[in-house]
Amino acid sequence: MSESPDSRTKTLNFNVGVLGHVDSGKTSLARALSSTASTAAFDKNPQSRERGITLDLGFSSFTVDCPDHLRDAGGLKPYDSLQLTLVDCPGHASLIRTIIGGAQIIDLMILVVDVVKGMQTQTAECLLIGELTCPRMVVVLNKIDLLPADKRQNAVEKMTKRMHKTLESTRFKACPVIAVAAKPGGPDAAEAEEPHGVQELIELLKKQTYLPNRDPAGDLLMAVDHCFSIRGQGTVMTGTILQGSLAVNDTVEIPVLKVTKKIKSVQMFRKPVSGAMQGDRVGVCVTQFDPKLLERGVVCTPGSLRTLFAAVISVRKIGYYKGPLATRAKLHITVGHETVMARVSFFGLPPPDAQTAPPEPCSLEAPFDFDREYLYQDEYVSGQGADGGPDPEQWALLEFERPVTCPALCLVIGSKLDTDIHANTCRLAFQGRLLQGFEDKNYAESGLPRLRIYKSKQKEGQVERVTDDYTVIGRSLFKKETNLQLFVGLKVTLSTGESGVIEGGFGQSGKFKIRIQEGLSPDTKQLFSSTSKKKGKSGSKVEEEPKPESQPVSIQLRFKRYVFDPHKKMIQS
Repeated sequence: MSESPDSRTKTLNFNVGVLGHVDSGKTSLARALSSTASTAAFDKNPQSRERGITLDLGFSSFTVDCPDHLRDAGGLKPYDSLQLTLVDCPGHASLIRTIIGGAQIIDLMILVVDVVKGMQTQTAECLLIGELTCPRMVVVLNKIDLLPADKRQNAVEKMTKRMHKTLESTRFKACPVIAVAAKPGGPDAAEAEEPHGVQELIELLKKQTYLPNRDPAGDLLMAVDHCFSIRGQGTVMTGTILQGSLAVNDTVEIPVLKVTKKIKSVQMFRKPVSGAMQGDRVGVCVTQFDPKLLERGVVCTPGSLRTLFAAVISVRKIGYYKGPLATRAKLHITVGHETVMARVSFFGLPPPDAQTAPPEPCSLEAPFDFDREYLYQDEYVSGQGADGGPDPEQWALLEFERPVTCPALCLVIGSKLDTDIHANTCRLAFQGRLLQGFEDKNYAESGLPRLRIYKSKQKEGQVERVTDDYTVIGRSLFKKETNLQLFVGLKVTLSTGESGVIEGGFGQSGKFKIRIQEGLSPDTKQLFSSTSKKKGKSGSKVEEEPKPESQPVSIQLRFKRYVFDPHKKMIQS
């Protein structure tokens, strides 16, 4: 929300994300809708101009009379006008990270679909990002001028039906679909011809607006998308306030540069204002620094953001993602406003006992507790049972290739951005929430041992012979070179039902002695009482064994080991 300097007008700012497949005409649509282009708007990137493709989040805006349903939402002083800020998100695959970066500030999404081509891979990915980050959507079927006039109506109706079918299983199932031609004749055509359907789209957007939940309280977090200097004044950062508020004379931190700066002036679409709050799009002038050091990034209340080397997140796989998600795999992780490679390790709750309740279904709000035990997983576990069922609650440890700066509890998205852009597969793999962060560079020594994530281990050997009613000699449980001292005192179970404790090694070949506290049962003794004598070549007695017709008696050793325990201790409950 902003007020102009003379305070006569009161404007509500509403952020509309324009997403869609590459070349679906998003930028042309934004240009047709817009009146005031802000600094980042319409492909400022020279590489993008050459290719005619949006490479960064372009921002532009236009102002309309405030619709009646919003006018009185301004409290004592009603809103006079509605400023629609268009966030034109890039459509190419390699820059999905830019879209996710922009999606955190979007109140309504326009999904632009080429009416001739229909849904394409990136269209589906944009739809997914919308589902993760945005409550409302409008579908725009663009380029209707490419359809023959006599078949246009029929083709638009067909595509509208198809879109409604596609959206049936999403949160946008009843969303409006509208047909336009943002740039009749294509990008190279003369400007003479008016766009078709754009006025109707503006009216539809006005109807779809609502009062976004804006809160000036809390720490400032501003996403910066462009930075430049003005000689004699300072450096200007333009961006959108994700949370909190700012005012002239406030001190803000630029975490990536590890510096604080004082705010000298604030502008909203070229009008000076004294301050701004969550959801507002602003230009903030601070004391001079080199703008090249901060092209994109975040600005915040000093000390409010953390720089993390690793993190624990809640995690839920995205349904459209095909294939497994393996522990130790490297994925692109988008967190806050950064995308960075990270190694992912999955873990979940220990298997429930017969008496305990079934596991909770997967939730992004799943709490994490350092005091609780978790089970190491080789991969993400999908829903159990014939019908699939919901995925069980699970978490992941992310180990970043370089440190990331982000707010607490922020959205995390994992994707496989190295998948072929032309392959018809979804590259968004999972979503989650950041729950715990490790700020120490040496987190592997200082932080990870606090994680009580364990692997269950099971070894099996055999009873070789009985020496007395309370002692047996075992074999085949350890290798010759194993340090048996590590296993002394661990409990074992015989297949005949007795429990015992490993007392130590026996000889040099990995055999060991087991003490049976309660003594061997008569049945077990009977099993060993009639032993066959194996003869060596010289006729000497080699070994006593159970009767040949009886099953060998096995020895089970079960224990668990915490994955991050530097001492690799074995634990038995």
